[in-house]
Amino acid sequence: MNYCSHCGSAQLEIRIPDGDTLPRTVCATCGTIHYSNPKIVVGCLPEWDRKVLLCKRAIDPRRGLWTLPAGFLENGEALAAGALRETLEEANARVDLDDLYTLISLPQINQVYMMFRAQLRDLDFGPGVESLDVRLFDESEIPWEELAFRTIARTLRNWFLDRKNGAFPLRVSALERRSPPPPNLTGAA
Repeated sequence: MNYCSHCGSAQLEIRIPDGDTLPRTVCATCGTIHYSNPKIVVGCLPEWDRKVLLCKRAIDPRRGLWTLPAGFLENGEALAAGALRETLEEANARVDLDDLYTLISLPQINQVYMMFRAQLRDLDFGPGVESLDVRLFDESEIPWEELAFRTIARTLRNWFLDRKNGAFPLRVSALERRSPPPPNLTGAA
C-alpha cells in the first residue's frame, strides 16, 4: 500500500494501533487503520449418482489440474450465493446446496476454504471460461496426483470416508505450510 485510501496521503506506517495487538498499516495523516484480512474461497462438492463433478483448471495457478468448482467470495455476496455462482461459472452446472461441509484455514497464504456439499440438478454441465474440462468421477477414477490443491484432496478424501460412514459432519481443519524434506544424511544422492 503506497497511499491511504481514505485521504490519499503517502504517510503510511506499520504499527500496533492503540487497543490492538497486531501491526497494521496506519495513515499518519488521518489516522485511518488499514486492515488486511484473509480471503474466503467458497465452492461446492457437486454429486450425481455417487460421482463427484471436477473441473480441470484453464487458469493459473495450477492450470491443467483438477479441482472442485470454487473461487473467491465477492464483497456483498453470501457464502451460498458465492458457491452457486462459482459452480455455474466454472462448470456451467446448477446445483442444490446441502450443508457447509469443510472449513479449511490456510494461514500461510491468508485464505479460508469453505465448501458445501451439493447435488447436481441435471447432467447439463460443461467447461466455463476458467475450465478446460468438467467431468464426473467415481471414487476409483479420481486423479489424485493431478488435483490442483491440498484443500481439494482433503475435502474429497473426507467426503468418500464420510459417505461410507453415512454421516457428513462439518470438517474444520487447517493446512500448514509443507515442511521441506529432511536432509540426506548418508551423503548418497
